[in-house]
Amino acid sequence: MDPKLLDILVCPVSKAPLEWNKETNELICRSSGLAYPIRDDIPVMLESEARTLTTEERLKESQ
Repeated sequence: MDPKLLDILVCPVSKAPLEWNKETNELICRSSGLAYPIRDDIPVMLESEARTLTTEERLKESQ
């Protein structure tokens, strides 16, 4: 993930900053609790394509 791109992208739902999860190749929004997939090196920033973070993922993030 290009750091410059990550600096300008925000969650379309909450407008909060995103974090790249290298293991799952997703952009994570802590504020909205959504994970946006990256397909063919292109972030898919559609709420309908995002998955909701699990309770475990949310707990892990708050630590």
